[in-house]
Amino acid sequence: MTASTFRALHHDRAAGDPLVLPGPWDAASARVLADAGYPALATPSAGVAASLGYEDGATPPDEMFAAVARIVRAVSVPVSADVEGGYGLAPRELVGRLLEAGAVGCNLEDSEGSATLKDPRRHADWLAEVRAEAGDALFINARVDTFLVGTGDPADAVERARLYVAAGADCVYPILAPSQVLPQLREGISGPINMAAGPDRESVAELGRQGATRITFGPGMQRYAMASIGDLAAELRAGA
Repeated sequence: MTASTFRALHHDRAAGDPLVLPGPWDAASARVLADAGYPALATPSAGVAASLGYEDGATPPDEMFAAVARIVRAVSVPVSADVEGGYGLAPRELVGRLLEAGAVGCNLEDSEGSATLKDPRRHADWLAEVRAEAGDALFINARVDTFLVGTGDPADAVERARLYVAAGADCVYPILAPSQVLPQLREGISGPINMAAGPDRESVAELGRQGATRITFGPGMQRYAMASIGDLAAELRAGA
């Protein structure tokens, strides 16, 4: 599957009908989600990290790219990969490794270790370099971390998002933005907006009503699955 196929899924969507991209953390979960009929998947870095025994943000790049490649090989639908801040790789190497893994898109954050915001103009310049290296071969989802580690002011998020779209980002992702500010973000940002939902239908429906173009779940599905296994294990042990 190509990036153009994936990109097309984000456009000409009816109001209230966002693109829902479940988040597989390994090949088995990817198969389950693809078999459920979703047209594409988006890996969560925190979920993949947990499956490999790492804390969020601590996965070695080689292991992350290998995990993405296993997920891509397991399904026939497009897969976008959360590669955090790009692991310090130069744009050419980053793009090369993503394409080698078979990903058609990527998440790229604008904070250092989800703790300190990067300078937005320098980050936009870097995104432009990634876009130049990738051409149309990758869908770039630019994460905006102002609600995670910044002021939480929607105007700050809009300012960053506009810079990133101008630099070539296909979509912006104001992570942890409250749903009530989404209409304000929608008014100020051209192009698709990614929002994170909880693993439940109401959360997805509400974000769709508020104007989200695309919905992902972060590590929510992986954590939900682990909690379910924990409940099953406790039940079995109680009955032993």
